[in-house]
Amino acid sequence: MTSPLDPPAAAAVTDSGAARADRAGVANTGIVHGDVRPEFHEHRHYHPVEVKWPAQVGQPPVLASAFQLRDGVRARIQEARDDGADVVLTQHDAWPVGVGTRVLAGEGGVGKSQLAAWFAHQAQVERTADLVAWVPAGSPEQIITGYARAALRVGAPGADGTDQAADAAAFCEWLHTTDRTWLIVLDDITDPAHLVGWWPPHRPTGWTLATTRRRDAALATGGRQSIHIGVYSPTESVEYLTDRLTEAGYPGLLDSGAGDLAAAVGHLPLALSHATAYMIDQAVGCVEYLARYTAAARVAEVMPADSDPDDYGRPVTVTLLLALDAADRANPAGLARPALALAAVLNPDGHPDELWKTSAVIGYLSDQADRVVTADQSYMALRTLHRYGLLTHAPADGPRAVRVHALTARATREASTIDPTVVIRATADALLQLWPERDHATTNLVDALRTNTTTLASIGGELLWHPDGHPLLYHAGNSLLRSGLHTLAIGYWRRMFDDALRALGDRHSSTITAHANLAAAYCQAGRSGDAITILEKLVDDALRALGDQHPGTITAHANLAAAYRQARRTGDAITILEKVVDDSVRVLGDQHPDTITARANLAASHWQSGRTGDAITILKKVVNDRKRVLGDQHPSTITARASLAAAYAQAGRTGEAITILEKVVDDSVRVLGDQHPDTITARANLAVSYRRAGRTGEAITILEKVVNDSVRVQGDEHPETSAAVRVLNAWRAEA
Repeated sequence: MTSPLDPPAAAAVTDSGAARADRAGVANTGIVHGDVRPEFHEHRHYHPVEVKWPAQVGQPPVLASAFQLRDGVRARIQEARDDGADVVLTQHDAWPVGVGTRVLAGEGGVGKSQLAAWFAHQAQVERTADLVAWVPAGSPEQIITGYARAALRVGAPGADGTDQAADAAAFCEWLHTTDRTWLIVLDDITDPAHLVGWWPPHRPTGWTLATTRRRDAALATGGRQSIHIGVYSPTESVEYLTDRLTEAGYPGLLDSGAGDLAAAVGHLPLALSHATAYMIDQAVGCVEYLARYTAAARVAEVMPADSDPDDYGRPVTVTLLLALDAADRANPAGLARPALALAAVLNPDGHPDELWKTSAVIGYLSDQADRVVTADQSYMALRTLHRYGLLTHAPADGPRAVRVHALTARATREASTIDPTVVIRATADALLQLWPERDHATTNLVDALRTNTTTLASIGGELLWHPDGHPLLYHAGNSLLRSGLHTLAIGYWRRMFDDALRALGDRHSSTITAHANLAAAYCQAGRSGDAITILEKLVDDALRALGDQHPGTITAHANLAAAYRQARRTGDAITILEKVVDDSVRVLGDQHPDTITARANLAASHWQSGRTGDAITILKKVVNDRKRVLGDQHPSTITARASLAAAYAQAGRTGEAITILEKVVDDSVRVLGDQHPDTITARANLAVSYRRAGRTGEAITILEKVVNDSVRVQGDEHPETSAAVRVLNAWRAEA
């Protein structure tokens, strides 16, 4: 990490081009890559995918052993559904009943998500819905991400993977117009405000089922009906104990203490789940378990009354402590407690089980156990927690294979004696180690890692900000930039900058990096004015604190020049970049990646000013240097070739441009993915070259789709959309 006054080693301002690896302990995406572009910013040629019905999006949790259907609640839900209503399980059932979404609500641990999961599974088994979408609703990002994935899965018009917010909006439009049947489950709504503008429509062919612990009256407005879910009845509790113990092959453990045990844990389904898992593993009956429960640690000292608004934390804490004591004694001894502490700071919707094989987790467990722990032992600890019902491990669920109930996680955090700083930072290290090297496309793994990062940041708070901002926080934000998800990136980096400013002050390198990356997000969104305001301040600060020849100052100047170029202040950009190249060669070396990138940016500015010969000369060197330093298939090398092709096209060397661009498109699809913004740009530039070669019909066909995509993704008022429309209109007129 550089000194507190240092700006970022390479803050990101990327309107296109692939990001480079992180450096200096703070995740950065590198100085701007210089793309040579036509007069408009092209977006991808949308290729509709063939949809196979029925379709599923998201992964409902696996139904618990001895799942109780709760016939009374199920009947109320089904009755509402038969009447044409949707369902929200909420805290109060005294709200007016109306037609619309139904909300299932209740305190933690009562089985809301399990009941919702049963309906989702039934819809799949009985083929009563063409689409079943399980959407975690704990944050706006989760909702938007879930909707965006659904949009691509069903082939919603306008959804192309470029911007998740635009894709999510396209999915909502699809729900309003489709004749397909669907079930949308919004699980664990933490704030009704997150759903403003995102509630699925009330449709004869569709049904929305939501769960929440909130009591807000807003959840029961707009035609939404609420149904309260409480704890088991005494009869349901005994039925659960009977079914669970019998299914496990231990019916003899069901003795005269069953009713008293159920009453002691408040008939809470989650606590009963902990209790029966313990009873099965330890082969103790209800009477014996109740005795151990009664003699457990003084809960008031572990969990003060004011920390438990649901009145359900106490039984969960006691059953948790009993299970943890037993699990910690199981082989491998001493690992269950620190393992659960780590799982408890991750997203309840699931995290990859590969996390438990990372060196960060293994090192953390070794430190806590005061011995060397192997990867196999770490995995065994995970399975032990699963055996005791403290988490669920379903390997088939891939990136969300490990889930921890939110109330179990909360009770674990409040009861843990492990230094939370150690837990939080070890988890952050593990997530960072698991992150794939190339995350330009939003895969299920990348989506899970981003979601878990958000949860960890929410729980960890300032623990991730001292002594510096943890690299994971920056890597997750740069992942959004690399994927071209500028709407989400702007919101993310705004929060990051505010958090860094509050925790570290305005002169710390982590704060400066967050501010620069917010500028990068603005550039991606075409908001060059907002970016320039930030970057001019960063340049002034760097000059004052570091001097003219510091690498951080050089980076700040390069980023400002890129923003000037985007704003068509080409002369200002060239003046700055000529000095940046000279300074980079002197300070960093001729073959340093930042020096090469500075040359690419200078070439782009020359191209923009009409000095095509100068641009071509520089870009030839950039292509050769990047091939030598990074390899032929690196995203930055592909970008450099695309830039050279665009310069050739401007110089009238159309045949050479087409030859390069056809290869660039193929390489971009293979390396970055068909849905990456750079792949889109390459296709659009190819269309421009086709037109110059007289292949006007092909060019217009591509550009029509480019315009439609740009309108859907960035809006019809975006300057690049407007430019694309002007070009298309001109081509049509000429044709």
